[in-house]
Amino acid sequence: MSMRRTRSGTRLSTIRDCPRWAQIPCMLALGVVLLGTGRPAWAVVIGGGGSPRTDCLLALDAPVNDPPTKPKNIVCTDGDPSCDADGVVNGVCEFDISACANSTYTPECTLNGVQSITIDHSLDNGDPKFDTEFQAMANRVGNDINPPTNTPDKCTNATAFHVSIEGPLNHVCKKGKKQLKITTISKVINGHIYTDKDKIKMTCLPAANPCDPMDLFSSTFDRIQTQIFNKSCAVSGCHDSQSHTGNMILEVGASATNLINVTPDNPAAQVADGGIWRRVRTIDSMTGDPDHSLIVAKLNGPPKDFGARMPKDRPKLDQSLINVIELWVAAGAPNDPMNPIWVPGTDQ
Repeated sequence: MSMRRTRSGTRLSTIRDCPRWAQIPCMLALGVVLLGTGRPAWAVVIGGGGSPRTDCLLALDAPVNDPPTKPKNIVCTDGDPSCDADGVVNGVCEFDISACANSTYTPECTLNGVQSITIDHSLDNGDPKFDTEFQAMANRVGNDINPPTNTPDKCTNATAFHVSIEGPLNHVCKKGKKQLKITTISKVINGHIYTDKDKIKMTCLPAANPCDPMDLFSSTFDRIQTQIFNKSCAVSGCHDSQSHTGNMILEVGASATNLINVTPDNPAAQVADGGIWRRVRTIDSMTGDPDHSLIVAKLNGPPKDFGARMPKDRPKLDQSLINVIELWVAAGAPNDPMNPIWVPGTDQ
């Protein structure tokens, strides 16, 4: 829907419509709030699609900017302070989004009475698309809106959504995407039940091409955690804290202690070559043994009886990223955040 307003109730268009002499008042009226070093909070209340009658069961308060004439999605370049809430070139765009039940953001809103609100991919039940940020918004919906409800404009606190760029691979980065989808069901109203389907597509564009891993990560291990474990391993049904498949958790803060010099769960790997195999085998603080590190074998395609290749049921990890892990292991698997180390060859 093209008509929208801020939470204050004043109907507005976009900042582009403000004359230059009035841009500061317009920014304030539109909800553009600069916090600290320029953190934006320019939010526009939108319906997510559908007829005006049902579209107000749930409305979304978000920094939408695409397409410019009738914005309903977010397209942002990493680090752009006008749309990336963290304002930093770090390979991730941050967008703050909240939801409002029984919205009155436009006079066309006539329905009132939300029975349920469901967010896609918010359950950690093995769904390969499960996302902890969808889960966080679902929790806020349950706590802040607490359907069923007839209360007008009952809103959640904002959820910070993070969209990572794809890469870097050989100094090439590509845009990253995430889509929030919500289904809201009404109570029985005049003998009918109505459905409101809302969605926002979020796109994060790389700040520069070619892109440099050393601009995006603090160390080799930070790159491995962020680009490999977080995206391909610490996911629902695998090595997250809910599933901990193979008695291994690869989430932030747990991965190093779950890997380094830990005996594998796999029985064949436990006894192979005299029992020297480890998930990550190190000799000392500066030397490791990739040839007897199960993580390396599992990523490349493990020997018979060592289990399936990882990531399971996903495409093989790009060889350049496998090389990063091999070099990291060979260098003794440095992982101290207080002493960040870039292993030579892992900055490609």
